[in-house]
Amino acid sequence: MNDSQNDVSALRGELRYEGKAKRVYATPDALQYVVEYKDDATAFNGVKKAQISGKGAINNAITAHLYPQLEAAGIPTHFVRQLSGNEQLVKAVTIVPVEVIVRNVAAGSFSKRLGIEEGTVLARPVVEYCYKSDALGDPLINTDTALSLGWATEEQLARIRELALKVQAFLTPFFAARGIRLIDFKLEFGTLASGEVVLADEISPDTCRFWDAETNEKLDKDRFRRDLGGVEDAYSEMLRRITA
Repeated sequence: MNDSQNDVSALRGELRYEGKAKRVYATPDALQYVVEYKDDATAFNGVKKAQISGKGAINNAITAHLYPQLEAAGIPTHFVRQLSGNEQLVKAVTIVPVEVIVRNVAAGSFSKRLGIEEGTVLARPVVEYCYKSDALGDPLINTDTALSLGWATEEQLARIRELALKVQAFLTPFFAARGIRLIDFKLEFGTLASGEVVLADEISPDTCRFWDAETNEKLDKDRFRRDLGGVEDAYSEMLRRITA
């Protein structure tokens, strides 16, 4: 075991949470967690499952590359540093159970729900909200629902929307410069012990739709969802373009 692995082993304590794509571990510091990215892939709320070789390391590397740049752009995040191929150190947050989807182009469930042809460019970014619940399939909600049921406060929702649009404003030209259209993406936010709202989770081909700017080839988890093949190659290509 090398020094890096020894360092991670010393940090990683009790398993606190395991989701579809990650495990979260306690550390000796109550204000920090270790997040381990898994190779597990799921779609349609866990109905379709598989392993994508190297996915965890790629998503970890992409997130570790992007989050410091988002911080520099004025978007606070939970990211501290990358620990290993599949692990990173993050600030401990309480996840707000309201996921945010920002859409630049009609695709996926948005196209199906509204009868809009996939690929239609939207006149302005569309911000949507979902209740974070695997059991219920992350149903679409509005902010009144979140407020009425106590999932978030008005201040938190306003800040979440503000930060989500800041992420969109940063990432859209970032990816365009690398020959990628950012079609849509999902974000999760959490609160620190101080109450500050910060960006959590990840930004990766698991949580975004990426299309090649010239060919519209899909370079994200839709290749897995839609049985298009070439999933590992698409994820690797995204890592190459983002970090090159």
